[in-house]
Amino acid sequence: MPHSRPFNFMLWSGLPLAAMALLLLVDVPSVDFALAHLFYDPQAGFIGRHSAFLEDVLHDRAKQAVIILGVLAITGFLVSLLPTRLRQWRRQLGYLVLALGLSTAIVTPLKAVTAVQCPWSLTEFGGVEPYSPLLGQHPFVDKPGRCWPGGHASAGFCLLALFFVLRDRRPRLARATLVGALALGSLFSLGRMMQGAHFLSHNVWTLLFDWMISLACYRLVLYRPAPLEAVVRADGMLDVSSS
Repeated sequence: MPHSRPFNFMLWSGLPLAAMALLLLVDVPSVDFALAHLFYDPQAGFIGRHSAFLEDVLHDRAKQAVIILGVLAITGFLVSLLPTRLRQWRRQLGYLVLALGLSTAIVTPLKAVTAVQCPWSLTEFGGVEPYSPLLGQHPFVDKPGRCWPGGHASAGFCLLALFFVLRDRRPRLARATLVGALALGSLFSLGRMMQGAHFLSHNVWTLLFDWMISLACYRLVLYRPAPLEAVVRADGMLDVSSS
């Protein structure tokens, strides 16, 4: 397997972790509520709540497309175990199955543990439930929330794994998939916010989780750094560079 292109894991793991810490420290609910009110009409409710396009196309069909991609990744990995042309992509396909699986599998357990309400369930937006913070005391309710992190956003942001699949073999295509995954996840996030299903912070957390999962799996499964060469320069200084 060829060596991987250099990657600054310290930077690209440190920035998301810092963003997570910031989300826990700043007054996120005030931002969430302000943005949610942009999509809310006191008379008609959330502007996208009954949109056939947002529900049937951008939610249901899009989710089905990602499921199909996952099935194709599993199929491709199984085929790569045989003496076929996919053998050279076996590790990448295995990585893709692992990263996609983990990115989507964490959503339901986290929703159950955090019990955060959706905007459309809150009294401020025409619902009947009180606001449930991510951290701190949760008010007692008959039906706990299941809205943190954003599940549908994960259908887009989980595709960040494609960037890592391709970065060492097809760098330009990898960058295109990175932009595409970020754009698709953002589009899915916006659609659900317009429907009142999620606050902005729910989707930002999903992005951060999916990036960290894809990054960690890449480091464990795909990343193969080139061996370091120590070269003594003519001036006697030690020069360490990648071969």
